[in-house]
Amino acid sequence: MGSPILPITNKLASHSSLEQPTPSAMPASTFTSTMLLRGGEDDPTSSLLFSSSFEDDRAISQKPILPRALSYSAPTTTTTTAAATATSSSSNCFYQQRRRRTVSVNSLCPLSRGDNRRQSFGRDVGHAAAETFLLTRLTLKLLRYLGVGYRWITRFLALGCYSLLLFPGFLQVGYYYFFSSQVRRSIVYGDQPRNRLDLYLPKNSDGPKPVIAFVTGGAWIIGYKAWGCLLGQQLSERDIIVACIDYRNFPQGTMSDMVTDASQGISFVCKNIAEYGGDPDRIYLMGQSAGAHIAACTILEQAIKEGGEGESTSWSVSQIKAYLGLSGGYNLFNLVDYFHNRGLYRSIFLSIMEGEQSLRRFSPEVVVQDPNNRNAVSLLPPIILFHGTADYSIPSDASKNFAETLQGVGVKAESILYEGKTHTDLFLQDPMRGGTDKMFEDLLAIIHAGDADALAKDAVAPPRRRLVPEFMLQLARRVSPF
Repeated sequence: MGSPILPITNKLASHSSLEQPTPSAMPASTFTSTMLLRGGEDDPTSSLLFSSSFEDDRAISQKPILPRALSYSAPTTTTTTAAATATSSSSNCFYQQRRRRTVSVNSLCPLSRGDNRRQSFGRDVGHAAAETFLLTRLTLKLLRYLGVGYRWITRFLALGCYSLLLFPGFLQVGYYYFFSSQVRRSIVYGDQPRNRLDLYLPKNSDGPKPVIAFVTGGAWIIGYKAWGCLLGQQLSERDIIVACIDYRNFPQGTMSDMVTDASQGISFVCKNIAEYGGDPDRIYLMGQSAGAHIAACTILEQAIKEGGEGESTSWSVSQIKAYLGLSGGYNLFNLVDYFHNRGLYRSIFLSIMEGEQSLRRFSPEVVVQDPNNRNAVSLLPPIILFHGTADYSIPSDASKNFAETLQGVGVKAESILYEGKTHTDLFLQDPMRGGTDKMFEDLLAIIHAGDADALAKDAVAPPRRRLVPEFMLQLARRVSPF
Protein backbone atom coordinates (compact mmCIF):
# COMPACT_ATOMS: atom_id res chain seq x y z
CA MET A 1 0.00 0.00 0.00
CA GLY A 2 1.60 3.20 -1.11
CA SER A 3 1.81 6.09 1.27
CA PRO A 4 1.57 9.69 0.05
CA ILE A 5 4.79 11.64 0.36
CA LEU A 6 4.57 14.72 2.50
CA PRO A 7 7.21 17.35 3.16
CA ILE A 8 9.15 16.62 6.34
CA THR A 9 10.51 19.50 8.35
CA ASN A 10 12.76 18.98 11.32
CA LYS A 11 13.88 21.82 13.54
CA LEU A 12 15.25 19.81 16.43
CA ALA A 13 18.61 21.20 17.35
CA SER A 14 19.87 17.80 18.42
CA HIS A 15 19.61 16.42 14.91
CA SER A 16 22.80 16.58 12.94
CA SER A 17 22.68 17.90 9.40
CA LEU A 18 22.70 15.31 6.65
CA GLU A 19 24.52 15.91 3.39
CA GLN A 20 24.29 13.85 0.25
CA PRO A 21 27.59 13.00 -1.43
CA THR A 22 28.14 14.79 -4.69
CA PRO A 23 28.02 12.74 -7.88
CA SER A 24 31.61 13.66 -8.66
CA ALA A 25 32.79 11.96 -5.50
CA MET A 26 31.22 8.67 -6.50
CA PRO A 27 32.58 6.11 -8.93
CA ALA A 28 30.81 5.68 -12.22
CA SER A 29 28.19 2.98 -12.77
CA THR A 30 27.75 2.41 -9.05
CA PHE A 31 24.76 2.62 -6.76
CA THR A 32 25.07 4.11 -3.32
CA SER A 33 22.30 3.53 -0.76
CA THR A 34 22.25 5.26 2.58
CA MET A 35 19.75 4.53 5.37
CA LEU A 36 19.49 7.06 8.15
CA LEU A 37 17.40 6.82 11.32
CA ARG A 38 16.04 10.09 12.62
CA GLY A 39 14.17 10.58 15.87
CA GLY A 40 13.95 12.73 18.97
CA GLU A 41 13.07 12.38 22.56
CA ASP A 42 9.59 10.92 22.91
CA ASP A 43 9.24 11.24 19.16
CA PRO A 44 6.62 8.69 18.10
CA THR A 45 8.02 8.57 14.61
CA SER A 46 11.46 7.55 13.52
CA SER A 47 11.81 8.33 9.87
CA LEU A 48 13.90 6.09 7.65
CA LEU A 49 15.38 8.20 4.93
CA PHE A 50 16.63 6.44 1.81
CA SER A 51 18.87 8.25 -0.63
CA SER A 52 20.24 6.85 -3.85
CA SER A 53 22.39 8.05 -6.71
CA PHE A 54 22.95 6.46 -10.08
CA GLU A 55 25.59 7.36 -12.64
CA ASP A 56 24.23 7.44 -16.17
CA ASP A 57 25.51 4.85 -18.55
CA ARG A 58 28.32 6.05 -20.74
CA ALA A 59 26.87 7.71 -23.81
CA ILE A 60 26.92 5.61 -26.98
CA SER A 61 28.31 7.75 -29.75
CA GLN A 62 26.86 7.43 -33.21
CA LYS A 63 29.17 7.71 -36.21
CA PRO A 64 28.24 10.34 -38.76
CA ILE A 65 26.66 9.17 -41.99
CA LEU A 66 29.68 10.45 -43.94
CA PRO A 67 32.99 10.05 -42.12
CA ARG A 68 35.31 13.02 -42.06
CA ALA A 69 37.80 11.20 -44.36
CA LEU A 70 35.21 11.00 -47.14
CA SER A 71 33.66 13.62 -49.33
CA TYR A 72 30.87 13.87 -51.80
CA SER A 73 33.50 13.47 -54.58
CA ALA A 74 34.48 9.96 -53.50
CA PRO A 75 36.11 8.29 -56.44
CA THR A 76 34.56 4.86 -56.23
CA THR A 77 31.14 3.43 -55.50
CA THR A 78 32.74 0.72 -53.39
CA THR A 79 33.94 3.19 -50.80
CA THR A 80 30.52 4.80 -50.58
CA THR A 81 28.84 1.43 -50.19
CA ALA A 82 31.26 0.40 -47.45
CA ALA A 83 30.63 3.62 -45.58
CA ALA A 84 26.88 3.14 -45.83
CA THR A 85 27.19 -0.43 -44.60
CA ALA A 86 29.32 0.65 -41.62
CA THR A 87 26.87 3.43 -40.79
CA SER A 88 23.91 1.07 -40.97
CA SER A 89 25.68 -1.44 -38.73
CA SER A 90 26.55 1.27 -36.19
CA SER A 91 22.99 2.63 -36.20
CA ASN A 92 21.48 -0.82 -35.72
CA CYS A 93 23.89 -1.50 -32.87
CA PHE A 94 22.91 1.77 -31.20
CA TYR A 95 19.17 1.16 -31.42
CA GLN A 96 19.52 -2.45 -30.28
CA GLN A 97 21.42 -1.30 -27.23
CA ARG A 98 18.82 1.42 -26.64
CA ARG A 99 15.99 -1.12 -26.89
CA ARG A 100 17.77 -3.50 -24.51
CA ARG A 101 18.27 -0.70 -22.02
CA THR A 102 14.61 0.38 -22.29
CA VAL A 103 13.37 -3.18 -21.82
CA SER A 104 15.67 -3.59 -18.84
CA VAL A 105 14.32 -0.43 -17.18
CA ASN A 106 10.71 -1.39 -17.90
CA SER A 107 11.27 -4.85 -16.49
CA LEU A 108 12.33 -3.25 -13.21
CA CYS A 109 9.06 -1.28 -12.80
CA PRO A 110 6.97 -4.10 -11.25
CA LEU A 111 9.87 -4.91 -8.97
CA SER A 112 10.15 -1.25 -8.00
CA ARG A 113 6.44 -1.09 -7.23
CA GLY A 114 6.75 -4.19 -5.09
CA ASP A 115 9.70 -2.69 -3.26
CA ASN A 116 7.68 0.49 -2.63
CA ARG A 117 4.83 -1.54 -1.18
CA ARG A 118 7.21 -3.48 1.05
CA GLN A 119 8.92 -0.28 2.19
CA SER A 120 5.54 1.32 2.91
CA PHE A 121 4.42 -1.69 4.94
CA GLY A 122 7.76 -1.70 6.75
CA ARG A 123 7.35 1.96 7.62
CA ASP A 124 3.85 1.32 8.98
CA VAL A 125 5.06 -1.58 11.12
CA GLY A 126 8.01 0.50 12.33
CA HIS A 127 5.66 3.36 13.18
CA ALA A 128 3.42 1.02 15.16
CA ALA A 129 6.44 -0.27 17.10
CA ALA A 130 7.59 3.30 17.78
CA GLU A 131 4.12 4.26 19.04
CA THR A 132 4.05 1.25 21.37
CA PHE A 133 7.51 2.07 22.68
CA LEU A 134 6.47 5.67 23.34
CA LEU A 135 3.38 4.65 25.30
CA THR A 136 5.46 2.24 27.36
CA ARG A 137 7.95 5.00 28.19
CA LEU A 138 5.16 7.34 29.25
CA THR A 139 3.65 4.64 31.47
CA LEU A 140 6.99 3.95 33.17
CA LYS A 141 7.56 7.68 33.70
CA LEU A 142 4.16 7.97 35.32
CA LEU A 143 4.77 4.95 37.53
CA ARG A 144 8.08 6.37 38.76
CA TYR A 145 6.47 9.70 39.59
CA LEU A 146 3.27 8.47 41.21
CA GLY A 147 4.79 5.72 43.29
CA VAL A 148 2.36 3.23 44.80
CA GLY A 149 -1.02 4.29 46.15
CA TYR A 150 -4.19 2.34 46.79
CA ARG A 151 -6.46 4.59 44.74
CA TRP A 152 -4.05 4.76 41.85
CA ILE A 153 -3.54 0.97 41.77
CA THR A 154 -7.29 0.32 41.69
CA ARG A 155 -7.69 2.87 38.89
CA PHE A 156 -4.87 1.23 36.94
CA LEU A 157 -6.43 -2.24 37.26
CA ALA A 158 -9.81 -0.85 36.24
CA LEU A 159 -8.19 0.78 33.21
CA GLY A 160 -6.73 -2.59 32.18
CA CYS A 161 -10.13 -4.30 32.39
CA TYR A 162 -11.80 -1.41 30.59
CA SER A 163 -9.29 -1.53 27.73
CA LEU A 164 -9.63 -5.31 27.43
CA LEU A 165 -13.39 -5.11 27.07
CA LEU A 166 -13.14 -2.46 24.36
CA PHE A 167 -10.21 -4.19 22.63
CA PRO A 168 -12.26 -5.33 19.58
CA GLY A 169 -13.03 -1.69 18.85
CA PHE A 170 -9.50 -0.50 19.60
CA LEU A 171 -8.13 -3.13 17.22
CA GLN A 172 -10.26 -1.90 14.31
CA VAL A 173 -9.55 1.75 15.05
CA GLY A 174 -5.83 1.00 15.36
CA TYR A 175 -5.77 -0.73 12.00
CA TYR A 176 -7.38 2.31 10.41
CA TYR A 177 -4.93 4.62 12.16
CA PHE A 178 -1.80 2.82 10.97
CA PHE A 179 -2.84 1.67 7.51
CA SER A 180 -5.47 4.06 6.10
CA SER A 181 -4.32 6.32 3.28
CA GLN A 182 -6.65 9.01 4.67
CA VAL A 183 -4.54 9.48 7.79
CA ARG A 184 -1.42 11.65 7.72
CA ARG A 185 0.43 10.75 10.90
CA SER A 186 2.95 12.74 12.91
CA ILE A 187 3.21 15.93 10.89
CA VAL A 188 5.77 18.16 12.61
CA TYR A 189 4.40 21.52 13.79
CA GLY A 190 7.09 22.68 16.23
CA ASP A 191 10.60 22.06 17.53
CA GLN A 192 9.77 20.48 20.90
CA PRO A 193 9.28 16.78 21.71
CA ARG A 194 5.76 15.61 20.93
CA ASN A 195 5.18 18.57 18.59
CA ARG A 196 3.33 16.39 16.08
CA LEU A 197 -0.21 16.20 14.80
CA ASP A 198 -2.31 13.70 12.84
CA LEU A 199 -4.60 14.69 9.99
CA TYR A 200 -7.75 12.76 9.09
CA LEU A 201 -8.77 13.62 5.54
CA PRO A 202 -12.10 12.93 3.79
CA LYS A 203 -12.06 10.72 0.69
CA ASN A 204 -14.16 13.31 -1.10
CA SER A 205 -11.92 16.19 -2.17
CA ASP A 206 -14.39 18.41 -4.04
CA GLY A 207 -13.91 21.82 -2.51
CA PRO A 208 -12.47 23.06 0.80
CA LYS A 209 -13.65 21.24 3.93
CA PRO A 210 -14.40 22.47 7.44
CA VAL A 211 -11.65 21.71 9.94
CA ILE A 212 -11.52 20.72 13.62
CA ALA A 213 -8.27 21.29 15.50
CA PHE A 214 -8.67 18.71 18.27
CA VAL A 215 -6.76 18.51 21.57
CA THR A 216 -7.07 15.07 23.15
CA GLY A 217 -7.55 14.34 26.84
CA GLY A 218 -5.61 12.14 29.24
CA ALA A 219 -5.59 13.78 32.70
CA TRP A 220 -2.68 16.01 31.59
CA ILE A 221 -0.49 12.90 32.00
CA ILE A 222 -1.38 10.29 29.37
CA GLY A 223 -2.73 12.51 26.59
CA TYR A 224 -1.81 11.40 23.08
CA LYS A 225 -2.87 12.42 19.58
CA ALA A 226 -3.95 8.89 18.60
CA TRP A 227 -6.72 9.02 21.22
CA GLY A 228 -8.66 11.15 18.71
CA CYS A 229 -8.56 8.50 15.99
CA LEU A 230 -12.15 7.28 16.38
CA LEU A 231 -13.54 10.82 16.30
CA GLY A 232 -11.25 11.71 13.39
CA GLN A 233 -12.33 8.68 11.39
CA GLN A 234 -16.04 9.27 11.88
CA LEU A 235 -15.90 13.02 11.21
CA SER A 236 -13.75 12.55 8.08
CA GLU A 237 -16.47 10.24 6.75
CA ARG A 238 -18.74 13.30 6.93
CA ASP A 239 -16.36 15.50 4.91
CA ILE A 240 -14.70 17.17 7.91
CA ILE A 241 -10.92 17.37 8.32
CA VAL A 242 -9.67 16.64 11.83
CA ALA A 243 -6.21 17.65 13.09
CA CYS A 244 -5.35 15.86 16.36
CA ILE A 245 -2.66 17.86 18.13
CA ASP A 246 -0.16 16.12 20.37
CA TYR A 247 1.53 17.96 23.24
CA ARG A 248 4.00 17.42 26.05
CA ASN A 249 2.46 15.67 29.05
CA PHE A 250 3.45 15.75 32.70
CA PRO A 251 6.16 15.09 33.86
CA GLN A 252 7.72 15.93 30.47
CA GLY A 253 6.05 19.32 30.64
CA THR A 254 3.73 21.37 32.84
CA MET A 255 0.60 23.32 32.00
CA SER A 256 2.45 26.23 30.40
CA ASP A 257 4.20 23.81 28.04
CA MET A 258 0.91 22.16 27.11
CA VAL A 259 -0.68 25.52 26.29
CA THR A 260 2.37 26.55 24.26
CA ASP A 261 2.30 23.29 22.28
CA ALA A 262 -1.42 23.52 21.63
CA SER A 263 -1.03 27.12 20.45
CA GLN A 264 1.73 26.13 18.03
CA GLY A 265 -0.39 23.27 16.71
CA ILE A 266 -3.35 25.58 16.14
CA SER A 267 -1.06 28.05 14.39
CA PHE A 268 0.18 25.31 12.05
CA VAL A 269 -3.39 24.33 11.20
CA CYS A 270 -4.42 27.93 10.50
CA LYS A 271 -1.43 28.51 8.22
CA ASN A 272 -1.23 25.20 6.37
CA ILE A 273 -4.59 23.46 6.34
CA ALA A 274 -5.48 24.84 2.90
CA GLU A 275 -2.68 22.67 1.45
CA TYR A 276 -4.57 19.59 2.66
CA GLY A 277 -7.96 20.69 1.32
CA GLY A 278 -9.20 22.52 4.41
CA ASP A 279 -11.11 25.78 4.52
CA PRO A 280 -9.12 28.39 6.52
CA ASP A 281 -12.37 30.29 7.12
CA ARG A 282 -14.03 27.31 8.83
CA ILE A 283 -11.65 26.19 11.56
CA TYR A 284 -13.11 24.98 14.86
CA LEU A 285 -11.14 24.38 18.05
CA MET A 286 -12.21 21.37 20.10
CA GLY A 287 -10.90 19.54 23.16
CA GLN A 288 -11.97 16.59 25.27
CA SER A 289 -11.55 16.25 29.05
CA ALA A 290 -8.09 17.62 29.97
CA GLY A 291 -7.74 18.58 26.31
CA ALA A 292 -10.86 20.75 26.60
CA HIS A 293 -9.24 22.55 29.53
CA ILE A 294 -5.95 23.00 27.63
CA ALA A 295 -7.74 24.25 24.51
CA ALA A 296 -9.84 26.71 26.55
CA CYS A 297 -6.72 28.07 28.28
CA THR A 298 -5.00 28.35 24.91
CA ILE A 299 -7.69 30.36 23.14
CA LEU A 300 -8.18 32.59 26.19
CA GLU A 301 -4.44 33.26 26.46
CA GLN A 302 -4.38 34.08 22.77
CA ALA A 303 -7.26 36.53 23.21
CA ILE A 304 -5.42 38.21 26.09
CA LYS A 305 -2.34 38.62 23.89
CA GLU A 306 -4.42 40.16 21.12
CA GLY A 307 -6.26 42.39 23.57
CA GLY A 308 -2.94 43.76 24.82
CA GLU A 309 -0.68 46.16 23.00
CA GLY A 310 2.12 45.30 20.63
CA GLU A 311 2.45 41.57 21.37
CA SER A 312 3.04 39.56 18.21
CA THR A 313 1.02 36.40 17.61
CA SER A 314 1.28 33.61 15.03
CA TRP A 315 -2.49 33.08 14.74
CA SER A 316 -5.62 34.97 15.63
CA VAL A 317 -8.70 34.13 17.67
CA SER A 318 -10.72 35.52 14.76
CA GLN A 319 -9.57 32.52 12.70
CA ILE A 320 -11.47 30.18 15.04
CA LYS A 321 -15.12 29.93 14.13
CA ALA A 322 -16.17 28.35 17.45
CA TYR A 323 -14.76 26.58 20.49
CA LEU A 324 -16.24 23.16 21.29
CA GLY A 325 -15.53 21.68 24.73
CA LEU A 326 -16.33 18.04 25.51
CA SER A 327 -16.45 16.94 29.16
CA GLY A 328 -13.97 19.59 30.28
CA GLY A 329 -13.20 21.30 33.58
CA TYR A 330 -12.78 25.09 33.61
CA ASN A 331 -12.46 26.09 37.28
CA LEU A 332 -9.54 24.34 38.96
CA PHE A 333 -10.38 25.68 42.41
CA ASN A 334 -13.50 23.50 42.34
CA LEU A 335 -11.64 20.44 41.08
CA VAL A 336 -8.45 20.10 43.16
CA ASP A 337 -10.05 18.23 46.06
CA TYR A 338 -12.42 16.37 43.77
CA PHE A 339 -9.51 15.01 41.72
CA HIS A 340 -7.60 14.13 44.90
CA ASN A 341 -10.46 11.91 46.05
CA ARG A 342 -10.56 10.32 42.61
CA GLY A 343 -6.87 9.36 42.70
CA LEU A 344 -5.18 12.34 41.02
CA TYR A 345 -3.47 13.45 44.19
CA ARG A 346 -3.36 17.11 45.14
CA SER A 347 0.45 17.28 45.17
CA ILE A 348 0.67 15.85 41.66
CA PHE A 349 -2.11 18.04 40.31
CA LEU A 350 -0.53 21.18 41.72
CA SER A 351 2.79 20.14 40.19
CA ILE A 352 1.09 19.81 36.81
CA MET A 353 -0.49 23.25 37.23
CA GLU A 354 2.79 24.84 38.42
CA GLY A 355 1.70 25.41 42.01
CA GLU A 356 -1.34 26.70 43.80
CA GLN A 357 -0.53 30.26 42.79
CA SER A 358 -1.16 29.32 39.12
CA LEU A 359 -4.62 27.86 39.61
CA ARG A 360 -6.21 31.22 38.84
CA ARG A 361 -4.24 31.64 35.61
CA PHE A 362 -5.30 28.19 34.38
CA SER A 363 -8.96 28.50 35.38
CA PRO A 364 -10.77 29.96 32.34
CA GLU A 365 -13.95 30.49 34.34
CA VAL A 366 -12.05 32.73 36.73
CA VAL A 367 -9.97 34.51 34.08
CA VAL A 368 -12.98 35.71 32.05
CA GLN A 369 -14.42 37.42 35.14
CA ASP A 370 -11.34 39.58 35.63
CA PRO A 371 -12.23 43.18 34.62
CA ASN A 372 -8.73 43.61 33.21
CA ASN A 373 -9.53 40.98 30.58
CA ARG A 374 -12.71 42.62 29.30
CA ASN A 375 -11.22 43.43 25.89
CA ALA A 376 -9.84 39.91 25.52
CA VAL A 377 -13.17 38.32 26.41
CA SER A 378 -14.92 40.34 23.72
CA LEU A 379 -12.69 38.65 21.10
CA LEU A 380 -13.76 35.11 22.00
CA PRO A 381 -15.73 33.11 19.39
CA PRO A 382 -18.98 31.30 20.20
CA ILE A 383 -18.44 28.58 22.80
CA ILE A 384 -20.43 25.34 22.98
CA LEU A 385 -19.82 22.90 25.83
CA PHE A 386 -20.94 19.24 25.76
CA HIS A 387 -21.18 17.18 28.95
CA GLY A 388 -22.86 14.05 30.31
CA THR A 389 -24.87 14.37 33.51
CA ALA A 390 -23.51 11.03 34.85
CA ASP A 391 -19.88 12.12 34.40
CA TYR A 392 -18.06 11.37 37.66
CA SER A 393 -14.57 12.21 36.37
CA ILE A 394 -15.46 15.88 35.85
CA PRO A 395 -18.97 16.84 37.04
CA SER A 396 -21.28 18.30 34.41
CA ASP A 397 -21.64 21.43 36.55
CA ALA A 398 -18.17 22.40 35.30
CA SER A 399 -19.52 23.03 31.79
CA LYS A 400 -22.84 24.42 32.96
CA ASN A 401 -21.23 26.98 35.27
CA PHE A 402 -18.64 28.02 32.71
CA ALA A 403 -21.32 28.61 30.06
CA GLU A 404 -23.35 30.72 32.48
CA THR A 405 -20.25 32.73 33.43
CA LEU A 406 -19.43 33.37 29.78
CA GLN A 407 -22.97 34.51 29.09
CA GLY A 408 -22.69 36.87 32.04
CA VAL A 409 -19.68 38.64 30.49
CA GLY A 410 -21.23 38.91 27.04
CA VAL A 411 -19.84 35.82 25.27
CA LYS A 412 -22.16 33.75 23.09
CA ALA A 413 -22.09 30.43 24.91
CA GLU A 414 -24.24 27.42 25.70
CA SER A 415 -23.94 24.08 27.44
CA ILE A 416 -25.52 20.93 26.01
CA LEU A 417 -26.06 18.21 28.62
CA TYR A 418 -26.73 14.54 27.86
CA GLU A 419 -28.81 12.78 30.46
CA GLY A 420 -27.21 9.69 31.98
CA LYS A 421 -24.00 9.86 29.93
CA THR A 422 -20.63 9.28 31.60
CA HIS A 423 -17.19 10.72 30.84
CA THR A 424 -16.40 7.96 28.34
CA ASP A 425 -19.90 7.36 26.94
CA LEU A 426 -19.78 10.44 24.74
CA PHE A 427 -16.25 9.84 23.46
CA LEU A 428 -15.85 6.05 23.30
CA GLN A 429 -18.78 3.78 24.11
CA ASP A 430 -21.42 5.60 22.08
CA PRO A 431 -19.25 5.93 18.93
CA MET A 432 -18.27 2.24 19.21
CA ARG A 433 -21.91 1.29 19.63
CA GLY A 434 -22.70 2.57 16.14
CA GLY A 435 -26.10 3.71 14.96
CA THR A 436 -27.36 7.13 16.02
CA ASP A 437 -25.28 9.22 18.41
CA LYS A 438 -26.93 12.37 19.73
CA MET A 439 -23.70 14.20 20.59
CA PHE A 440 -22.18 13.36 17.21
CA GLU A 441 -25.28 14.60 15.41
CA ASP A 442 -25.24 17.84 17.43
CA LEU A 443 -21.58 18.32 16.52
CA LEU A 444 -22.31 17.83 12.82
CA ALA A 445 -25.21 20.28 12.98
CA ILE A 446 -22.92 22.97 14.42
CA ILE A 447 -20.12 22.46 11.91
CA HIS A 448 -22.38 22.09 8.86
CA ALA A 449 -24.69 24.95 9.84
CA GLY A 450 -25.38 27.07 6.77
CA ASP A 451 -24.17 24.38 4.38
CA ALA A 452 -27.33 22.98 2.82
CA ASP A 453 -25.51 20.32 0.76
CA ALA A 454 -23.61 18.99 3.77
CA LEU A 455 -26.77 18.88 5.90
CA ALA A 456 -28.58 17.02 3.14
CA LYS A 457 -25.78 14.45 2.99
CA ASP A 458 -25.88 14.07 6.77
CA ALA A 459 -29.61 13.38 6.63
CA VAL A 460 -29.17 10.39 4.29
CA ALA A 461 -25.82 9.14 5.59
CA PRO A 462 -25.83 5.45 6.60
CA PRO A 463 -25.68 4.72 10.34
CA ARG A 464 -22.26 4.08 11.78
CA ARG A 465 -21.38 0.42 12.17
CA ARG A 466 -21.00 -1.27 15.55
CA LEU A 467 -17.43 -1.98 16.67
CA VAL A 468 -18.02 -3.74 20.02
CA PRO A 469 -20.85 -6.05 21.19
CA GLU A 470 -23.34 -4.41 23.50
CA PHE A 471 -22.68 -6.62 26.53
CA MET A 472 -18.98 -5.71 26.41
CA LEU A 473 -19.85 -2.02 26.21
CA GLN A 474 -22.09 -2.33 29.27
CA LEU A 475 -19.38 -4.13 31.24
CA ALA A 476 -16.79 -1.54 30.17
CA ARG A 477 -19.08 1.22 31.38
CA ARG A 478 -19.28 -0.42 34.81
CA VAL A 479 -15.55 -0.86 35.29
CA SER A 480 -14.43 2.39 33.66
CA PRO A 481 -12.00 4.31 35.92
CA PHE A 482 -12.94 7.60 34.26
